[in-house]
Amino acid sequence: MNRMTLPANPDAWGLCQGYWDVSGHWHDVPGETTASVLASMGADAPAPPFAAPLITVDEDGPLPALPEGKLDLEGGGSVAAGGSREVGRLPLGYHRFQSADGVQSLSIAVCPSRCPAPPPARSWGWAVQLYSARSNASWGIGDFADLRRLVHWAGGSGASFVLLNPLHAPAPGPVPEPSPYFPSSRCFINPLYINVEDVPGAAGDAGTSDLGQKARALNNERLIDRARVWALKSEALERLFMCFEENEDPRFEAYLQRAGAILDNYTSFCALADVHGVPWQHWPEQLRRPDGPGLAAFASSEEGRARKRYHGWLQWLCEAQLGAATEGTGVRLMCDLAVGADGCGADAWLWQDVFALDMRVGAPPDDFNPAGQDWGLPPWDPWRLRAVGYEPYLETLRAVLRPAGALRVDHVMGLFRLFWVPLGEEPSVGTYVRYPWEDMVRLLRLEAVRAGACVVGEDLGTVEDYVREVLAGSGVMSYKLFWFEPQPPREWPAQALGAVTTHDLPTVAGVWTGADVAAQRRIGMAVNEESSAALRSRLSEWTGSGDDRPLDEVISATYEALSEAPCSFLVAGLEDALAVEERPNMPGTIAQWPNWCLSLPLPLEELEQNQLAAAIARHLSGAGG
Repeated sequence: MNRMTLPANPDAWGLCQGYWDVSGHWHDVPGETTASVLASMGADAPAPPFAAPLITVDEDGPLPALPEGKLDLEGGGSVAAGGSREVGRLPLGYHRFQSADGVQSLSIAVCPSRCPAPPPARSWGWAVQLYSARSNASWGIGDFADLRRLVHWAGGSGASFVLLNPLHAPAPGPVPEPSPYFPSSRCFINPLYINVEDVPGAAGDAGTSDLGQKARALNNERLIDRARVWALKSEALERLFMCFEENEDPRFEAYLQRAGAILDNYTSFCALADVHGVPWQHWPEQLRRPDGPGLAAFASSEEGRARKRYHGWLQWLCEAQLGAATEGTGVRLMCDLAVGADGCGADAWLWQDVFALDMRVGAPPDDFNPAGQDWGLPPWDPWRLRAVGYEPYLETLRAVLRPAGALRVDHVMGLFRLFWVPLGEEPSVGTYVRYPWEDMVRLLRLEAVRAGACVVGEDLGTVEDYVREVLAGSGVMSYKLFWFEPQPPREWPAQALGAVTTHDLPTVAGVWTGADVAAQRRIGMAVNEESSAALRSRLSEWTGSGDDRPLDEVISATYEALSEAPCSFLVAGLEDALAVEERPNMPGTIAQWPNWCLSLPLPLEELEQNQLAAAIARHLSGAGG
C-alpha cells in the first residue's frame, strides 16, 4: 500500500517514517512497515481519539479546561473545579472529576515534579542474577533464602543495596522460561525463587526432605536446569499446599482480599494454563478472554477454584519471602522492570486489547548487534493504553515497586518510543512508534514517590537528545558504563548509576582474556573486531594494566577506577567478583549460548570468603585497595 493513500496520518498516530541510528545515519522506513503498523493500531481515522479516562498534571501545573463540577480527592473531601474557577494546589494522587451535569467523568493524576532523590552520600551495591547465586543449601537455583544470605553479606561488605534481575513470573508449565526479560507477567513473581524449606509445614516433612536432597544434587552442575528444579520444587509445593489448605490461615485470606481483581485474573490464567497449556490463543474460544463466557464456570468449578488458590498461595509465599530478605539489614533492593511481556502470557491475555500482538519490540542494527534485535515481546498500543487509563502500566509499576527501595527501568526510552518490528519480519525493516511520554513519565514519578523509591533509567543505545533531558529533570538517574562512556569514570555525572558492564555485555575477564570474542566465534556470531579491541584497549588504559598483568589485579583495578565516579550509585557485578569469563546473556542467540542458565562458579559460602570480592568492596566503600 502506498503511504500517501493511507487514511491515517502516521505522524498523528506516533509512527516515525524514518529515524537516526546510533551512528548518526538516517534510515527511511519501508511503506509496507508503515501500513502494517497503522493496521495493527486500527488506525482508520486521521488521528487517534483524544478523550481519555485519566489525564495527568504536574503538581504546580494548572488543571486542564473542564466544565463546572467537583473534584473528589483521593484522600477524602472534594473541591469545586472547572469552568473559570481557579483551584489551589492539589495533593498528589488520583482524584475523580465529575461535571455538574453528570456528563463528564474522569480521573486526574496530580504528579510530583521529580522522583525521590537518592541518598545524599554516594552508595554502592552488588548486581546479581538471583537464579545464579546458589548456596550449598539451594535446590539447584538461587532462591529467596539465598537472597537473604546475600543481602546480609552485602551489608557487611559496605554495600547499601542489591540490584536484582527482574523477578517477574514466567508462564506455568513444566519448562519455565529462563529469560527474566521474557515474562508471562510483570505484575507477579517467579515461584521458582521460593525457598521450599521456609514454606509453612516443610520443617520435619520427610517427603520435602527427600526432594530437597535430590534438588541439592543439581548444584553440582554449572548450568541451571529449570525444568528439573521446578519438577522437584512443584512436587514439594503441591504437597505442602494440600496440608496448608487443611487449616485456614487468615493471613492468606487477607492477602487474597488485598490483592484483589488483578490477582484473581492472574490466578485464572495460571489455572487455565495448568489445564490447557500455553499459548492462550489455543485455548477453547470461550476461555480466550478474561471476560469470556466460560471463565466464570471454570473459576467456580472444584478444579478451577483449587488451582486458583494454589497459584495465589505461591504468590503469597513469594511476597513474604522476598519481603523477609532485607528485614533488619538496612540494605535495599533495586528491582528491575523488564521492557515487556510475552504475547502468549498472562499480561497479554488479561490486557489483550491493549497489546499490538502482531508486532514485536526490538532495536535497530548497531555496532554490537549488526542485524538489529527482535526481543519477541509485543508492545502496548500507545493509544489503547491511554484509552484504558494506563491501567496495565500502573499495575506493573505498583507491582515492581512494592518490594523496592529503588527501581531500574530497563530500556527507559520505551516510555518515549519503542522500535516496532512486524511479526515475522527482520528488525532492519522496523520503525519507532512514539508514546504519550508526558503522561508516562508523570505517572512514573507519582508511583515512585508513593513507594519511596528512587529511579534509574537504563538509557543505553539509541537515545534522542530530549529524552535524557526530560528524565534528568524528573530526577531519573542515567546509566553509565565503563564499556560505553568515552570519558573515564571520574568524569561521569553525579545523577547516574555507574557500572562496568551489564548482563548483556562482556565481563572484565571476558574482555581481558579474549574469552568473550572467542566464545562469539565459537558459536558462529559475527564479531565486531574493532569494537572488541577497543574495549580491551580502554581496560588497559584506564586501569594502567600491561598485557601481562594478572586477571584478578585487572578486575580490582577496574573497580578502583569505577570508585572514582561521582555517581549517586555504583554497582559491582558478582560475575566480575568471581572472575567469570561468560556473560549471563549473549544477545542475538537462542540455542547457541546458555542464556540465563549459568550459575556462579562458586557457592555463596565461598563468595563470602573471596579475596577479589573483598577488594572490590573496599574500593567501592572508599577504603582503598
